[in-house]
Amino acid sequence: MTVPSVRGMKDVLPPESARWSALESAFLAHAARFGFREIRTPILEKTELFSRAVGETTDIVEKEMYTFADRSGESLTMRPEGTAPVVRSLLMNRSELGEWPVRLSYAGPMFRHERPQKGRLRQFHQLGAELFGTESPYADVEILVFLSGFLKLAGLAGVSLEINSLGDPACRPEYHRKLSEFLASREDRFCDDCRRRRGQNPLRVLDCKSERCMEATKDAPSILEFLCDDCRRHFEAVEAGLEASGVPFSRNPRMVRGLDYYRRTTFEFVIPGMGAQNTVAAGGRYDGLAEMLGGKERIPAIGFAIGVERLLMLLGEGAAAQPSADVFLVTSHRRFLDEAFRWKMDLISKGVRADMDYEGRSVKSQFRRADKSGAKAVVVFGEAEDSRGAVMFRDMAAARQEEVSRNEALRRLMSLENKEV
Repeated sequence: MTVPSVRGMKDVLPPESARWSALESAFLAHAARFGFREIRTPILEKTELFSRAVGETTDIVEKEMYTFADRSGESLTMRPEGTAPVVRSLLMNRSELGEWPVRLSYAGPMFRHERPQKGRLRQFHQLGAELFGTESPYADVEILVFLSGFLKLAGLAGVSLEINSLGDPACRPEYHRKLSEFLASREDRFCDDCRRRRGQNPLRVLDCKSERCMEATKDAPSILEFLCDDCRRHFEAVEAGLEASGVPFSRNPRMVRGLDYYRRTTFEFVIPGMGAQNTVAAGGRYDGLAEMLGGKERIPAIGFAIGVERLLMLLGEGAAAQPSADVFLVTSHRRFLDEAFRWKMDLISKGVRADMDYEGRSVKSQFRRADKSGAKAVVVFGEAEDSRGAVMFRDMAAARQEEVSRNEALRRLMSLENKEV
């Protein structure tokens, strides 16, 4: 019996893998235009990193993390999100990353033991960016312009930006008190998880996707009514910057983050009408995280993550399979295999995608494979042609072939359009 893949972890096969590579490359190139440099952090981190960053009582830590003890007994976790590892790396390698602000981007797999469903797997992939070292509202606007531009570049239509402010430690406690009073008055209308959350962190009740909880909290007080002057000015500056940059947005006072290190701006890019699966990208300002992870100073920061699987799902199935070869080399006898192989390696070294059959199958079978490969040209090493020092060159698009010298065949192959460089 074949060993199956792990539930919730998917192979990405050609031609779909080409869409993934193109999306990741486009994101990192777009990030570089904004001054973001790529960072690659380990998949495994110390469990403490996430229990401190994400919170001991969150669903991620309590139910979803892939955690195990290694042979030395140390508790390790497969990263469930990308921000905490990037902050950990920033704190460890501060002197190597240059002056503030520091801009870092990443692409890679994350892991959560959730119920697998369309657009949400146990191994999932994210594209992300983090901007450290400035609390200016211009940084918030930069991140949102960056993200809005990338989603347009990717071809995603119908996406909307929703923003909110979470205040800061100076003004949020009063909102917590008012929200707690509101939630206590209708506790019997919440799901079991939200009854528990209400006492631990009332903000997280507003983030519940259960219809009964959303209905019960639709009249909850808005955090925007409790912002201090500094937080209000910051939020208004972000809104003004978005308007000046031509990025449409709407306020969503229900949008929250249930972790104390989040401050001020929070945002989501959503597709209306998609229900609980409507979020394409999300992020916010997390000025308190570096200190929580052991940093000696408060480091202002803002960032986001995009779900690759969900974005590709929303973009649709994509284009047809791309050709796997520019030229296919056909041999009529096994004695031509050595020469054909040398041609293949030489062509590849010069940037031409070349392929051949290694098994000495029939010429008819090799032509079928050449056709499936999408090759523009086929070169046939045949007995008759070889006796005249020539090969047969076939133009697949024109369905035309002629006998040419080996040098002429190579010249034509080197002039193939759209060759890889």
